[in-house]
Amino acid sequence: MQSLYHPQAHFSDPVFTSLDSSGVKAMWQMLVTAGKDLRITFQDVKADDKSGSCHWEAWYTFSRTGKKVHNIIDASFEFKDGLILNHKDRFDFWRWSRQALGLPGWLLGWSPLVKNKVRNTASSGLRKFIQR
Repeated sequence: MQSLYHPQAHFSDPVFTSLDSSGVKAMWQMLVTAGKDLRITFQDVKADDKSGSCHWEAWYTFSRTGKKVHNIIDASFEFKDGLILNHKDRFDFWRWSRQALGLPGWLLGWSPLVKNKVRNTASSGLRKFIQR
């Protein structure tokens, strides 16, 4: 994954809302190495020289809670020099939080309070991963 991103790349999703090239590369390394039971499928891949999109799904155990997650994601891409310049993943955060967080996700996963807590925890985890 790291070799696919342009040096000026930008990534966003509902959890990692704004990562630069080094951040997105570190994020993928962190997620893939932590995902001991990670399984990914993809379909509806469309691309030309300038842009692309795909639908992908990930199954894994969320490490903070030990709960099983099936995340359904739609991705869009912009390319430059044959590499990913902009990558945006969209998924239902509340659906994800109900699976990953259990009862707190069911009750408050839609709320800015929980979204911001998850974002801050993920950002902190990524910073620590990069420092190591």
